[in-house]
Amino acid sequence: MIGERAEDRTILRLSGADAHGFLQGLVTRDAGEGLTYSALLTPQGKYLADFFLLDRGDDILLDVKSDIARAVAQRLGMYRLRADVTIEEADLPVARGLGDMPAGAFADPRDPSLGWRAYGVAGGDPVTDWTALRVAACVPETGVELTPNDTYILEAGFDRLCGVDHKKGCYLGQEVTARMKHKTELKKGFVTVSVDGTAPVGTAIMAGEKPAGTLYTQAGGQGIAYLRFDRATGPMTAAEARVTWKK
Repeated sequence: MIGERAEDRTILRLSGADAHGFLQGLVTRDAGEGLTYSALLTPQGKYLADFFLLDRGDDILLDVKSDIARAVAQRLGMYRLRADVTIEEADLPVARGLGDMPAGAFADPRDPSLGWRAYGVAGGDPVTDWTALRVAACVPETGVELTPNDTYILEAGFDRLCGVDHKKGCYLGQEVTARMKHKTELKKGFVTVSVDGTAPVGTAIMAGEKPAGTLYTQAGGQGIAYLRFDRATGPMTAAEARVTWKK
């Protein structure tokens, strides 16, 4: 197994008799067979962090972006109370790759185009344009498209990315998420758009003289945009770039 080194990831290890039940009451999708994509929300249903979960029986690995790893560990610690749970950083490298999945690796649950991930494997130097793959599959990233205390995960496509289980037991923010799922029609959200030209991340998208959304990460003539759907029916611009969305 080789793969490529995922340089921006940190592994948190949760262990103890209550680890599984503890996480189940907090995250949007439980650790199950294989690799799981999940999130932690505020009680008001807004995004705090997203991560992968790997249940190894005696412990659970939480694969999170390094920039927010300490904040996630601290937030989980707030809810631990008297539960028999230990939360610690594990010295485990993360590798990822495309093509045939080697033994001991796990398919990325968000989209088949994102390949596989493996733990405890150093991996080689990165050569794949993972940003272009992420944009093409419309996978928002924390610190760029996903904003803690602001983003709603259904607008961010977590249904499509297998990041929320609407049939599981209670979790933080479930009431708001369930109401958005069953009682409202999404009027805004992240989509992949065609981009002719470039614009800085965070540039406003205009439909004529009306604001239609915001343009974020761009690669290979495409971009991830947060759009107001009713205004995104025709030609749009982001600064000097031309933006097109095909439903």
